[in-house]
Amino acid sequence: MTGSVLTGGGVATAATEPVGCAAPTGRAFERAAPEDTGVDAGLLTAALDFAASRNRLNVQVFRHNCLIGAGPSNTETDSVPWNVWSVTKSVVSLLTGIAWDRGRLDIDATLDRYLPPGVGDEGHRAITVRNLLQETSGLRVGAATEGITGIVPIDPFSAVQALGVPFDTPPGSAFQYSQRNVDLLSYVIELATGEPLQQFAQRELFDPLGIRRGDYYWARDRSGHTYGYAHLFIPPTDLARLGMLVAGHGRWNGRTIVSGAYLDQALTPSDTNSCYGYLFWVGPGCAENPEFLPADTYSMSGFGLQHVFVVPSLDLMVVWTGVFGVHSSQGPGGLLQYGAEPAHEFFRRLLAAFRDNPIPDPGPYVETPLGVNYGSYFDTDIALAVFGVGADAYPGCTALSCLNLPLAPPFSDAPPGCLLVACVGPDPRTPGVR
Repeated sequence: MTGSVLTGGGVATAATEPVGCAAPTGRAFERAAPEDTGVDAGLLTAALDFAASRNRLNVQVFRHNCLIGAGPSNTETDSVPWNVWSVTKSVVSLLTGIAWDRGRLDIDATLDRYLPPGVGDEGHRAITVRNLLQETSGLRVGAATEGITGIVPIDPFSAVQALGVPFDTPPGSAFQYSQRNVDLLSYVIELATGEPLQQFAQRELFDPLGIRRGDYYWARDRSGHTYGYAHLFIPPTDLARLGMLVAGHGRWNGRTIVSGAYLDQALTPSDTNSCYGYLFWVGPGCAENPEFLPADTYSMSGFGLQHVFVVPSLDLMVVWTGVFGVHSSQGPGGLLQYGAEPAHEFFRRLLAAFRDNPIPDPGPYVETPLGVNYGSYFDTDIALAVFGVGADAYPGCTALSCLNLPLAPPFSDAPPGCLLVACVGPDPRTPGVR
């Protein structure tokens, strides 16, 4: 089976006029033949087949807002909710922007404005919403440890657990990639809007895009609060809608869902990290963004190589999901360190298909010397804090109770068929596009 290129569907074009497609009003995206968007069909197919060789289980290529290419297994995977991991962070950023647009949330405010009285000490309450968006809270991190307790999941109340973590640096002074930061942000959005995060998200973001409540599953911790750092299980076709919204500067079929003013901020690098905006990776060479792409490139990026890549100057968007897929000559360390390899090689092939490709071939991916300290991703105190033990434990928050709230047992939030990476199976309670 090979990747497929698409023929036009409902798109009126002439040889002298550029093709352009509208955002979908139903389930299907408008399609265009690759040649009508300046892309060679055969070379595009070769790029799609390469992506499949790197365990990309679903690939969608859009140009001028038109779907022009699909991966060889898309028919089987389009409707399957997939854990997009840290792409979830970018979705939380969009919800932050919507709350800001509505006047419900002040990005410059400290958490003191939103947290209930007595929750968090003075230092933690002085963190700003912007600090959480830019990953500059200053809280000590152990990214893998923070994530593992959500995967199980045994977190009693992840946002409150964040308020027990000590500071490494003053808020706003340094970038540190944290999971708990974004869980805290999702809780703050709930407090600011006065409703559960997923209720707000469904009405203000998902419904306008045609993403139905039964399409996806978004995990909550045992207190019932939605994870912000990961665990949005969403079909790739719905993920593409979210990417298309951002690529369209927040507008969807003439309606503003999230303002361009917010997205301008969200896609601008912060002072502490030239690769990071408001929970988006911005610029070539950032996260898995190939370094040879244009300067306006940005992405939503998740563990296991889940991505929405957007290149505005090429009017190009690529959405893919899958299970890792890195090829390396350096053993297990290389598989972890060289996450950019699949995207580098795919975009080499994809850009070669462009009729007027402005980017010279960068050559094959080059493996730099191994040098990642994987020990920095783990923190024993953060792990022990889940059980109410150790220096990072929040007072009164244990695996049995947190802030005197009753806690659900582990896994009780997950519907049938949803576990770790995807939601599958015939049970009618299992999310998915039907």
